[in-house]
Amino acid sequence: MTIKEQQDRIIEDFEVFGDWMEKYEYIIQLGKDLPLIDPKYKTDDNLIRGCQSKVWLHAELQDGKLVFSADSDAVITKGLVGLVIQVLSNQTPKDIAEAEIYFIDAIGLTSHLSPTRSNGLLSMLKQIKMYAIGYQAKSIQN
Repeated sequence: MTIKEQQDRIIEDFEVFGDWMEKYEYIIQLGKDLPLIDPKYKTDDNLIRGCQSKVWLHAELQDGKLVFSADSDAVITKGLVGLVIQVLSNQTPKDIAEAEIYFIDAIGLTSHLSPTRSNGLLSMLKQIKMYAIGYQAKSIQN
């Protein structure tokens, strides 16, 4: 699926829920379902700066696409990073770098997260975009 298709699917998934308690439960479940990150990637180098919780994010280029793995010490944050990975993992660095991320506003996350969680979410997106730009530049050099 493309990044746009992934975002549209998430928006549809969230339309099913009647209130924010159900949405939070879904986000927490996404975090629980997130595949475990290899412990060797839970390093300071992979910590996302700007998150209140600890969030580790690892990127790896596989067959021309970036594959992300992540973890967090907070359940909601782990669900948020799971949402972001769902949209952006297994995409080309170019597509990630150029992607317009609109699902966050469309599902109402921006207005329902605390300022620190919102900043953390933006930091996750920024780091993913930086990985994409870095891998894109590396492939141009080679």
